Amino acid sequence: MNKNDLVSAVSDSAGISKADATKAVDSVFDNITSSLQGGNEVRLVGFGTFSVSHRKATTGRNPRTGETIQIKASMQPKFKAGKALKEAVN
Repeated sequence: MNKNDLVSAVSDSAGISKADATKAVDSVFDNITSSLQGGNEVRLVGFGTFSVSHRKATTGRNPRTGETIQIKASMQPKFKAGKALKEAVN
């Protein structure tokens, strides 16, 4: 399922127009993103938790040349599925 499929599914299940469903889906994504940018986690009970983890700087290798390169530290988004989601999938 891609974003357009999700918008169509939300539109059908909620009985709203595709334009309104697009606004709703975009708003959810934007709010999750801005919360993570602020260093907060987003906990959706029964679905899962979005969080940010810090990845340390490391040394790596360029696979093409074998040259050693320095990989910068970065912040990585993470998602941990909740119990209800895990049970629904299994």
